[in-house]
Amino acid sequence: MEPLWIAISIVALVVIVVLLLIARGRQYQQPSNLAIVGMCLVVLGIIFGDSRAIGYSLIGVGVLLSVMEAIRNRR
Repeated sequence: MEPLWIAISIVALVVIVVLLLIARGRQYQQPSNLAIVGMCLVVLGIIFGDSRAIGYSLIGVGVLLSVMEAIRNRR
């Protein structure tokens, strides 16, 4: 099963690199502080995923903050 996850990771990495190369010349807005905090909470949730209560809570709050920021910027 482990070689399957390694292959999936490599394919995902290649897809991300290709998408970054395609979008290289475009200008994007800088992310706001709320979006950065949301992304950091998601990453911390992944890092502390050994404890499910802490990991899922951090991921949930991070996603909620990012969605709130996306809705706020849409208007």
